Amino acid sequence: MSDLKASFDDAVANSKTLSERPDNLTLLKIYSLYKQATEGDNEEAKPGFTDIVARAKWDAWKKLEGTSADDAMQQYIDLIAELRAG
Repeated sequence: MSDLKASFDDAVANSKTLSERPDNLTLLKIYSLYKQATEGDNEEAKPGFTDIVARAKWDAWKKLEGTSADDAMQQYIDLIAELRAG
């Protein structure tokens, strides 16, 4: 396992024990970076406008299209470290 992947896995575990719940925009960023890092570009069908939460998640992930898995992992690691530092 690469050092980056190990650090990413640690950050994922740490994201579940944050002292405060992040705001919704930050949660979307965490979600989209995780999806981009683990699944790559968003190829899922676009949700309808009536499903606001699913649409927000889809849009956030779609914005990362073209971002490499390694770059998404590093951004995720950095974001979780920033949130843990307070």
